Amino acid sequence: MRKRAAKKRPLLPDPKFNDQLVTRFVNNLMWDGKKSVAFKVFYDAIAIVEEKNQDEEKTALELWKDALSNVMPHVEVRSRRIGGATFQIPRQIRPDRKVSTAMKWLILFARKRNEKSMAQKLAAEILAAAKEEGAAVKKRVDTHKMAEANKAFSHFRF
Repeated sequence: MRKRAAKKRPLLPDPKFNDQLVTRFVNNLMWDGKKSVAFKVFYDAIAIVEEKNQDEEKTALELWKDALSNVMPHVEVRSRRIGGATFQIPRQIRPDRKVSTAMKWLILFARKRNEKSMAQKLAAEILAAAKEEGAAVKKRVDTHKMAEANKAFSHFRF
């Protein structure tokens, strides 16, 4: 890189739960700079999770954090060209990349669901991920399986 790396900007915690992780999630959820809409979608989804929650000792926010940790990958495969062949090389993921990947997968697979509103889609995906099921958790399992299958190439690490 020619220039030095940009320094991380501090995120303001969200107004309702006073949590920076929520703001980070909402920033990923946001489309076209409409942050208030994204906040409304997230808070509505949390309200739906609270409503459907059978597990009484956990709050909806704790369920969301559990869902996030269940979706979080620990290894990933990166493509690397060696000679004429391209190898999928398994690598550990940095902690901040783990979190952002989990958020992106949760939002992506929530958008692909069949419920009516985005809040309902997100709530359904959060509840599924908290129970270790759903498309986002399947994506993590598939990623781990792929890394396991390509473990033989780990000596090519960058």
